[in-house]
Amino acid sequence: MSLLNLSDVSFSYITGKPVLHDINLTLEAGSNLGIVGESGSGKTTMLKLLLGLQRASTGDVSFRGQPLDIRSSGFMRGFRRSVQAVFQDPYSSLDPRQRVFDIIAEPLRSLKIERDIKDAVAQALEAVDLPADAARRYPHEFSGGQRQRIAIARAIVSTPDLIIADEVVSALDLSTRARIIELLKTLSQRMTFVVVSHDIALVALLCDRLIVLEKGRIVEQGVTRDILANPSHDYTRKLLASTPRMPKTG
Repeated sequence: MSLLNLSDVSFSYITGKPVLHDINLTLEAGSNLGIVGESGSGKTTMLKLLLGLQRASTGDVSFRGQPLDIRSSGFMRGFRRSVQAVFQDPYSSLDPRQRVFDIIAEPLRSLKIERDIKDAVAQALEAVDLPADAARRYPHEFSGGQRQRIAIARAIVSTPDLIIADEVVSALDLSTRARIIELLKTLSQRMTFVVVSHDIALVALLCDRLIVLEKGRIVEQGVTRDILANPSHDYTRKLLASTPRMPKTG
């Protein structure tokens, strides 16, 4: 059974024109999906639909075969446990008033997950290659790359099935980006990722399947290596031509 499914989904804001048109996609567990497109392509709106932050105007969004009902607190509690997000800016995504321990532990507390919190936080820090004593410190004491590792630790502490990463390395310098990408590649061996980005080169390093969005429509989708080797749409070729190569990892 698929993790997430969008069937004939369109979305319009109340005062504006449609921003997504007839979106169809299926996300299978263990198959990392990249969603790429320039600003205004509809990536952010699709991200909100996948996270249950917006309801589709038309069409159906389902999670594990059940309608994604954002009005059901019981359903959404299970959904939030299974689906977590890592956002673009590690400087603004962490509460500067909280110690790292409380930042990482927050999903366990808010979702009422019955685990030993101290042990779970320690395991999450270890998974992202941060020292145990990081738990006692505050976000301002860390570099940008370390803060993004803290954000990733917060996302994985509830052992979700799916991580949705939104422009997850775009605020970092090149060498730090490469290290975070290597971390994500390691984590993707035990959980599924959706990577939302304007950067096809980044997606190629992390995702085996690819969706290309232009003006709210999917103009190309399929196996990432096939699309990169032989893009069928002019817009995909434009993205490829304008994307700098990422430094190699591994």
